Formats: sequence, C-alpha cells, structure tokens
Amino acid sequence: MESFLKDFELEPKNPSTEAMRRWRSAVRLVKNPRRRFRMVADLDKRSEAERMKQKIQETIRIALYVQKAALQFIDAGGRVDYSLSDEAREAGFGINPDDIASIVRSHDYKKLRMIGGVEGVASRLSVSSMDKGVSKNSINTRQQIYGFNRYTEKPTRTFLMFVWEALHDLTLIILMVCALVSIGVGIATEGWPKGVYDGLGIILSVFLVVIVTAVSDYKQSLQFRDLDREKKKIFVQVTRDGKREKISIYDLVVGDIVHLSTGDQVPADGIFIWGYNLLIDESSLSGESEPVNVNEEKPFLLSGTKVQDGQGKMLVTTVGMRTEWGKLMETLNEGGEDETPLQVKLNGVATIIGKIGLAFAVVTFLVLIIRFLVEKAQHGEFTNWSSNDAMKMLDYFAIAVTIIVVAVPEGLPLAVTLSLAFAMKKLMNDRALVRHLAACETMGSSSCICTDKTGTLTTNHMVVDKIWTCEKSMEMKGKGSGDKLKTEISEEALSILCQAIFLNTSAEVVKDKDGKNTILGTPTESALVEFGLLLEGDIDAQRNEYKIVKIEPFNSVRKKMSVLVRLPDGRVRAFCKGASEIILRTCDKIIDYNGNTVDLPEDRAKNVSDVINGFASEALRTLCLAVKDINDNQGEASIPDNGYTLIAVVGIKDPVRPGVKEAVQTCLAAGITVRMVTGDNIHTARAIAKECGILTEGGVAIEGPEFRNLTPERMREIVPNIQVMARSLPLDKHTLVTNLRNMFGEVVAVTGDGTNDAPALHESDIGLAMGIAGTEVAKENADVIIMDDNFSTIVNVARWGRAVYINIQKFVQFQLTVNVVALVINFVSACFTGSAPLTAVQLLWVNLIMDTLGALALATEPPNDGLMKRPPVGRGASFITKAMWRNIIGQSIYQLIVLGILNFDGKNLLRLNGADATSVLNTLIFNSFVFCQLFNEVNSRDIEKINILRGMFDSWIFLAVIFSTAAFQVVIVEFLGTFASTVPLNWQLWVLSVLIGAVSLPMGAILKCIPVEKDAPKQHDGYDALPSGPDMA
Repeated sequence: MESFLKDFELEPKNPSTEAMRRWRSAVRLVKNPRRRFRMVADLDKRSEAERMKQKIQETIRIALYVQKAALQFIDAGGRVDYSLSDEAREAGFGINPDDIASIVRSHDYKKLRMIGGVEGVASRLSVSSMDKGVSKNSINTRQQIYGFNRYTEKPTRTFLMFVWEALHDLTLIILMVCALVSIGVGIATEGWPKGVYDGLGIILSVFLVVIVTAVSDYKQSLQFRDLDREKKKIFVQVTRDGKREKISIYDLVVGDIVHLSTGDQVPADGIFIWGYNLLIDESSLSGESEPVNVNEEKPFLLSGTKVQDGQGKMLVTTVGMRTEWGKLMETLNEGGEDETPLQVKLNGVATIIGKIGLAFAVVTFLVLIIRFLVEKAQHGEFTNWSSNDAMKMLDYFAIAVTIIVVAVPEGLPLAVTLSLAFAMKKLMNDRALVRHLAACETMGSSSCICTDKTGTLTTNHMVVDKIWTCEKSMEMKGKGSGDKLKTEISEEALSILCQAIFLNTSAEVVKDKDGKNTILGTPTESALVEFGLLLEGDIDAQRNEYKIVKIEPFNSVRKKMSVLVRLPDGRVRAFCKGASEIILRTCDKIIDYNGNTVDLPEDRAKNVSDVINGFASEALRTLCLAVKDINDNQGEASIPDNGYTLIAVVGIKDPVRPGVKEAVQTCLAAGITVRMVTGDNIHTARAIAKECGILTEGGVAIEGPEFRNLTPERMREIVPNIQVMARSLPLDKHTLVTNLRNMFGEVVAVTGDGTNDAPALHESDIGLAMGIAGTEVAKENADVIIMDDNFSTIVNVARWGRAVYINIQKFVQFQLTVNVVALVINFVSACFTGSAPLTAVQLLWVNLIMDTLGALALATEPPNDGLMKRPPVGRGASFITKAMWRNIIGQSIYQLIVLGILNFDGKNLLRLNGADATSVLNTLIFNSFVFCQLFNEVNSRDIEKINILRGMFDSWIFLAVIFSTAAFQVVIVEFLGTFASTVPLNWQLWVLSVLIGAVSLPMGAILKCIPVEKDAPKQHDGYDALPSGPDMA
C-alpha cells in the first residue's frame, strides 16, 4: 500500500506548503469535509493571516524607522497636554491609555522627554516609587482603565456546533433523504405506524451516529482547549508593594515594574528603567533580524520581542489589544496547527479504501438492480410497477449508500487526533506539555536523546560543597564550616571573596510575604550567594558601598560573567567568574596561603588544575572566582580579558535525580541512545554520565573544542560513539544533531533551556525545552516543554509517543478487517441471492462500532512496559506492517467463511423453518458479525503477542466500550427489531453467535504463530542491536 501513498508523505516538522497542498488535492472521496479537515491547517486562512502579519510588521517598521527620523524635525511646541477622561482623572491617573500607547508604539522620544521621561510617565501612571512598584489595591482599577493583558481569541465551539458539523456527512444526508422518502411511501402503502418503521430506523441510527460522533469530537476539543491554555502560561518577575514576585503575564497591569533577563519575552509595551547590555530581538514583531540595544537613549520596549542578552527593568505602559503584539496574535489564531504525518498517511489510506468501497457500492447497487429487473422480466411483470417495487429499489440504494458509509473509513485520520489528544492530556498530567501535535507522534520514533546535564539529569538544587582558596581546601557542611573558613583565611581574602560573590552575580536577595530572605536567580548563582550569606556577608551593604559600572552577563558562549565596579575611593575593580579552566587561563596571579597576592607560574597553575580535576572527578561543578584592580588610566570602557588574580575554586554539588539511572536503562532497552551534552568540565561530565549509566565501555567522551576541529571523515567515525560532550557550545549541540540526522538518519530529540539552544531545538526532530530552567525563547522553539525538567518525564513522552503509534496501528488493523468483511459479504450476497444480509440500519451500527467506538477503545489505550523493550520505528518504515496484513487477511477469511456458510446454507444447517426463518437467519448473521468484530477488537490489542488480555483490565475506556457495545447489541436484537430489521433470538442462537465471535481469539493466536519477515533496525549508536521476536513486540 505504501506505493499508493506517495502523495501522502509529510515531514513531521516544518512541512512545506506544497506538500500540504499536494495531499489535500489527492483526497478525492470525503463524506464530511468539515469534520475530516477540522484538525488540519487551513492554508487559505493561514496565507491571509501571514499577509496581515506582514502588514502589521510593515506598520511597525515605518514607526520605528521613518517616524523616528521625522520626529526629529517636528516642533512639539513646548509642553504636551493630553485630554484626560473623567474616569482616569478620578482614579488618580494623568494620561489616557491610547496616548501612552501611541508614545511607546511610535517611539516618540520628544513627547516622552516633554512629559518627564520614564519618571514622568511613572508619575502619570500613579506609580509613586519605581523601587516599590504598583500597589496591589490598585490592580482592579488599572485593569478597568488601561485594560487587561489579553488578546482576542476565537470563541470556543459549543456542543451543538459539533452536532451540526457531524450532520454535514454527505452519506448521512442521503440516507436521511432516503429515510424520509421511505416514510412517505411506507405510509401511503402500509399505513401508520407500520409504514414508518424502516425510515424511522434509519433516522434514529443516523441520530445515534451523529450524537456519539459529536460527543467524541467535543471531548477532544475540551482536551485541546486545556492544552492550549497551558501552552500560553508565561510567568514574569515583577515588583509590587516593594516585594518581588512571580505572576502570570495575564495578570500584568499598566504601571507594573517588570524584571527582564536573557531569554525572556517582553510581556507588554513599556519603557526602560535600568539595565545592562539589554539586547532585544524584535524580529517577531518587525521582521528585522538585527537586534536592538535598549538603554536610556533608546528606552522603548515592545510586547512580544525577546531579550537576546543582558538584563534590566521596565515600566509597563500598554497591555493587551492596545499593543501591536496583541493585534498580531489575533491574526495568528487563524490557520490552525500543522497536520501530523500519521494524520496525512491515514487520510491517504482512507482515500484508497474509500475508492474501493465506492466501486463495491456501485457494483452492489447495479447487481441488485439488474437481478431485480431480470426477475421482473422473467415473471412477466416488467411493465407492472408498484410502490413495493419502488421501496425495494430505494432499499437497494440505501444499502449501497450505507456500504459507502462503512467503506470510507473517515475515522482513520480522526483516530490519530483522538489518540494524540488523549496522550497529550495524560502527558500534561505527567508534567510534559506537548506544544505541537506531531511531536508526540515523532517522539515514539526517536532513536537518540541529546540531553543537558544540569537540572535534567541532576536535581538543579545546588549547594557549595567544597572550596579551595588561599591554597587551602575545605568541605562546606553547614554554618560551622563557614565559621571555620573565616578562621583559616585572612580578613582581606575573606572580604575580596565576599565582594566577588555578591557584586558579580545576577541573583537577588528579596523578602517574601513572611519577611524571610529568598534568593532569586539561577541555581548556580543562588548556591554562591547562599554560601556568601553563610560567611555572614551582607549583600545589600556590598551593593550600596560599591557602584556597579558595567556587567557582562553569563551566557553559554562566553561561559563566564564579568562585572566592573567603582570602589569608594574612586578606583575601579573587575570581577570575573565562570568555567574553571577558562577563568584559570585569564589569571597570572593567585592569593596564597598567607592571603598575599603572588605570581601564578606554570607549576602552581598545574596544582590549581589538579584541584579543579579533583573536584570534578567527585561530580562537583567547578567555578573559579577572580579579581583585577584596574589603573585609572585604563578607563572604564571595557572589562579586561586577562591579568586576573585567582581568588577561589568552588565545587558545587548537584546530585543526580532519583530514577534517572533507571530511565536511562529504559531508553537503552528501547533502542534509544542517550547522549549527554553539557557545558561542564569533562571530568564532572564523565563522573555524572557514569553515575547515570550513560557512559558505557567503549563510549566516547569528548570536549567541545576538540569536536569542533574534527575533519568530516573523523566526524563520521566518531559521532555514532559519542556519549558525552563536555565544555560544549550551543553550536556544538547543533552540529551534533545535524550530523546524527543527516549522516545516520537518526530521529533525534534534544533538550535545551537557554536562548542559544534555540537553533538546536529547531533543527532536531523533537525539541524538548525545560519548563523550570528554560527561557521563553527556548520554549517557543521547542515541540515539548518538560515542566519538571526531569529526564524521566522525557522517557515518559517517548513511551506515550510509541503508544500513540501502536494504538493507531491496532485501530487500522481492526477497521480494515471490518471493511473487508462488510464489503465482501454484502457484495457476494447481492450477486448470488439478490439481497444484502446487512441492512442500512445494521450497517450504520457496525460503522459506529468500527469508527467512533473502535477508535475510542483502541486509540486511547495507555502504554505498557513492552513498548520500551522494542527498537524504535525507523524513518520511512511501512505503517501497515506485514504482521498487520497477516492478521487482517486471516481474520477476514475466517469471518467470511463462517458468515458465508450461514448466509448460503444457514437454514439447512440450523434447521430453521417457518415464515420467519429468513429474518432469524439474517439476525443471526448480523449478531455473529457484530460479535466477530467485538472479539476481534480484543484481538487487535496486540498485533504480535498471543496474550492479548494483558493490561486490558487497566484500560477502563476499552472495557466500557466493549461491554456497552455488547449490551446495546442485545437491546437492538431483542427490543428494537422493528427499526433494525431483527427478530429476537433464542438462547441457543445467542450462544452460537457469541461462540462464532469468540473463535476469533484462538484464530488470532494461530495467525500470530505464522512467521512474517521483519526489517532489522540499523544500529549507529555503539550499543548492541536489540533482540526481536513475538516476545519482544
């Protein structure tokens, strides 16, 4: 079948518009386009949204570049007066929302200066102190006057809208028309109420199909709505009532003081208050790729832009739909999300089967009509036509239409959506937020995970465990260790150590609601500040005494943070901290055991390296702290890169997370290679990797600089065996991912938390951003957000991804079996007997069983442990496997033989006599057919294993569907015969029906013993290939 699906191939990530249009044009036979294409991207709306986006970006560019220049020549005429609404004036505000929005949006420097700059704006926004921020008591008033920080979203769809959508199925509409005609003819010929039964039965069946379909679709929409709400959760740090706190961007109000750092998204329009090296990427808003430096001279910040580097504080001036970002986000709501490869592939399968089904339906209708006409001619009644003849032909047409209903498996692509929605909801509960549908699918095929160390494999709860300073090494175990350290080193050395900790940090010590000190910052920064406080240092006193002149924040390229401070006596001092060997190379002096500054010759530097390696081999993260006094004539223009004095080597402990080793072993058993990519020292990386079980015998641990210098030939040799990469840059991670994908065809998942990880996250098959440590830039470029930063959660995503894939395979196997049997039995019976054993109402019930209910039962099964004991599905692997074809063909043959015997010789075999013998036989065939499908549904729970009952009682949805279907089948046969063309059966025929269905179970076991050829997975990772076979399926 794969050869017929060439037009239905789609890249799982960033598919081209041409590919998406190609498969749409290849889908010819669609019963209900509204429902079929509801969960795929609307390319026309997307194009329109893109045009609107470009228009908005052009408007912003004009404001930024043309209007700014023009305003330099406009005479503002002195003082600026704004008309103020009564509501704003009564609330104590001095500027209208639209006026302040206009100033910031148009970058109107002159008007900003005329109203007193940022201080003047703060005053007009009733912010008394920019150190204290807004009062919480004023938040409601600010939201009423200046608006909420939300943008317009599409209204949610009601249940009745899904009912209306389900009613747009063309075949169901035709059947309802047939039913109405049948009722009209029936009343005219047979009277009331007997004449309405057949038509009313079809209408009730259609109604049941529509309601069940609408309920299923509505529940899916609720799940996606919850996921969408979770995706949009962004938190920012603000100062309110003098206290720093984290709030949702939706709770942000005009006047708030927002703290920005590298990787943050600017949450609203505002004005710069304070900051260092604040570099803003405005490409998402203006389309310009060149980042903008924001400072006192260029103070305007626009919502939706990203902090590429630096840190700062801003005053919020405009929120929600008054910002250009709000208008842009409104347009981005249109167009929907990209369809997934499985959805597209199953649309192709549905199209092919639908064409076959249509051909069968047409031929069946023609055969029935021709036989009917021939029989009339043989009886000499060709010229005599009655209403009964019309009813017969109408029944034939209804049967043909119903065959199309059954034959066109609309449920196939929609089952993917159902399964993905279910998996994504479960993953959200398990602390993984899937941002793109296709990622959940693709993760099931991942063959390699490139993971960070800090916070993912480790707890990210850091504490200073050891320190080497003044050529003395000490373990830090509580306050007593701090007191001991103070006695071991001189006061001057202790003072310079505290300065290096408190002045060269991005962390802050703030008071919480209870008045207790809380450290805000990265885990590494927090550990150092906590250590400084342990030495009884005073961070506020240090920062008040020394003026910070310039900061170079830490990033993953520099691997260090530097700061320039002015001392009380006017001298300038530089502090530097970061990766131990990098900082050591910048030092030419050291503080010795007497507390004196002495030269750092090569032998002494080697001793320091040995200390660093010793710390690292104990799995400690090592940092060096250094200082340099700068002569006045050197000025303050730049922070020096060398000539520092080494103060201390700090060893920070970050324990491995519980369960990580087991999770890594699970990955290896599943054929997934785990590679650790970290910025840490190679010795620290090796120690952690061995503890986690990542670094195995024969595995390669390499440093980033060495990796970058490899030749292409050497790269090809070494990449498959790399298990640890230390001291890596984001570019190294990107190169590794690219080579794994392009050279070896691996399906690569990559974790990332920093702004510079964005290219690797974008390049990978599945980008995994950290929810706690990750920046907004990383999250925006990721496919999945790991909300607890835990490696075990990543493994759980892979497990659910595999479950989605295998569940859809189970459903396809089940549905194709029903398709084959229903089509063939009706066609053959029509050809040989001139009637179809399954009526329109019965076929509609079968369609409900195999479509919506079948998808609900099989596509929502939770993952089992066996899924992670088999190799991943490779790129380009056939979705419908040979094992599936074996099961489909085997079960179809069994069902067709049994039902064929009953259809053609059932009366003799069962000794059925009397006027109702045909009705009893047809009811038995219908009942046996339904129970064959029910037991085959159980059989389909595992494609290769004989034990299909394992885990069945853990899946309550599956059990509920099976038992409710069986119960309703009893009701249809015993009590709804008037509408469903059935008659009540005796207990012997009920037992026979169930036994015929139950034989599917041993038949399935026999079929699974028939060997089929398997494709052996290729191994590129240095691990042994996994065993395969029925017991490993």
